Amino acid sequence: MTNEVFFPGLGLEFTLNRVAVAPFGYPIYWYAIIIVSGFLLAWLYCSRKAPQLGIRSEDVVDLLLFAVPFALVGARLFYIIFDPNGSFYNENGGLDFGKMLDVRDGGLAIYGGVIAAAIVLFFVCRYKKIPFLAFADLGVFGLLIGQCVGRWGNFVNVEAYGGVTDLPWRMCSEKIAAELYGKGLVDAAGYEQILDGTLGVHPTFLYESLWNLAGFVLLVLLFRYWRKFDGQLFFTYVAWYGVGRGFIEGLRTDSLGRGEFRISQVIGFASAAVAVLLIVYFLLVRRKGPEALWVNRVKARQEEKQEAARQQSEEE
Repeated sequence: MTNEVFFPGLGLEFTLNRVAVAPFGYPIYWYAIIIVSGFLLAWLYCSRKAPQLGIRSEDVVDLLLFAVPFALVGARLFYIIFDPNGSFYNENGGLDFGKMLDVRDGGLAIYGGVIAAAIVLFFVCRYKKIPFLAFADLGVFGLLIGQCVGRWGNFVNVEAYGGVTDLPWRMCSEKIAAELYGKGLVDAAGYEQILDGTLGVHPTFLYESLWNLAGFVLLVLLFRYWRKFDGQLFFTYVAWYGVGRGFIEGLRTDSLGRGEFRISQVIGFASAAVAVLLIVYFLLVRRKGPEALWVNRVKARQEEKQEAARQQSEEE
């Protein structure tokens, strides 16, 4: 289960074993460890950040209890629905439920997970009487952390790479060469050139990880210096990620969709355009003062309660 991956232009070589450990003969995959690590980092950061947006840390935990399983299901279903190879059907044309449940080789579509998590967040906010956009502003920090870290699971699996290139940071491996040759994306000469490092592929997993890291830094700065309304961070995330995913998806050789239709690219660009329009609307049309921010409303309520308690104490 090992793969040799090298970056000839950078002088880097890696021997990647998909299995991290196998206690009692049961393999635990690096892909799963990396995904879980991204989730834990996201949870820890959001729990510490929550009070700064008027959200309680326990509300974050309550959300995750529901959002995580639904997000995993959503990510898997999205991948299955838009899988271009029909990999989840058996010879009789019926769904192969065994393959549907087997995620050891990856097969989770981020947009499916984000959509499912957003739906869960909406209902959690309704129940807890928290504005959706205020909670979403917190959640996007976790999404960017999870996506930034999680993409390295694709590296271990040697997947989510792009088309052929001769750029200095090109990525090469026998697995990549064989897959591209099998898809008819390279001929025999191209196959050999990938093996000897003359050509390689775009490491699009790396592009997206770095794009998400830059987006995280952008949101930290935006939160610190220029947050004007609830939802600003959420809409900025949608715009930032959508643009990046749209361009990066255009480089990949394993896009979900049918034919030339790349569903994640369409969703990326379309959602980014809508998000930009909403940012302009809230900044220029629906302008409100800082007192309208949920965190400031929570502080005002707390101050009112403290003042009422003080007055009551004085009267007694």
